[in-house]
Amino acid sequence: MCLAIPARVAELLDGDGAIVDLGGVRKEVSLALVADVAVGDYVIVHVGYALNKLDPEEAAKTLALFAEMSATAPA
Repeated sequence: MCLAIPARVAELLDGDGAIVDLGGVRKEVSLALVADVAVGDYVIVHVGYALNKLDPEEAAKTLALFAEMSATAPA
């Protein structure tokens, strides 16, 4: 199973790179597959690549579902 998660773009780097924030964890990803990304945008990230931009409301819903799953997971 593959998992792609929403991340907020925190910083744009030279070339096609960016730093994204994944719930407080910052990671460098490639924006080579997505056009017109700005700081504050949400992108779907999979294996180090942003696959597409995501509406902020949809990102919030998805992140809330991940938080809910984490809270109800057995220890």
